[in-house]
Amino acid sequence: MSLDDLPTRAPQPAGTEPEPAVRRVDRASPQPDKITRAEELRLQLADEIVRGVLAPGSALDETDIARRFGVSRTPVREALRQLVASGLVEARAHRGAVVAQPSLERLTGMFEAMAELEALCAGLAAERMTAAERQKLEAIHDELRVLSHAGNPERFHEVNERFHNAIYAGAQNSYIAEMTLATRVRVQPFRRAQFRNLGRLAKSHAEHDRVVVAIMRGDKAGAAAAMRAHIELVRGEYELYAVSV
Repeated sequence: MSLDDLPTRAPQPAGTEPEPAVRRVDRASPQPDKITRAEELRLQLADEIVRGVLAPGSALDETDIARRFGVSRTPVREALRQLVASGLVEARAHRGAVVAQPSLERLTGMFEAMAELEALCAGLAAERMTAAERQKLEAIHDELRVLSHAGNPERFHEVNERFHNAIYAGAQNSYIAEMTLATRVRVQPFRRAQFRNLGRLAKSHAEHDRVVVAIMRGDKAGAAAAMRAHIELVRGEYELYAVSV
């Protein structure tokens, strides 16, 4: 089982009822390196929205999008549904789907919530992660180190999700993990965009390193503080990206 299969759990004592598995809400497929066509479309459309290629208020016609990408309307419909859930697209009566853009106040609130939820997960993971989970986290962290030198933001983003998923699982609280995943879906396009900033991959890995070190030491407060600082820097990097496009 990979770290991407949330939640990773320590064996349950005999006679106890295991906690329910966390439903993966950020991907349709449980396989970490394979995504559905709908997810691929969602990522492509989200990138175009965040970059300003698709301006706020632009109509998103299912038939036009299907023709453009050479797919049926079914994955397009699912991609738009996911974009509505993320807040990047609005579904309006008699107008269909149109591009939305969260206000600065809304986006700030989303990042603040993300920072606190991720900090909570990191702090709990420092206390509760099993030895096997810690080893897997270190392995993903090392994979990100290699990718940070390779300069591939798309692949880095994919493995970065596995890194954060591993910490959510290590928190050993399926409800908190589910809330954190749901919030990340809404912030994900903005988190993903900032990886295009020059030197961002190496900086992100260095920020992760502080989180990992604290978790390995069992430092709850340190892990929470390092993760909170990481998400706050992600927000700042996105703002730098937004003014450059």
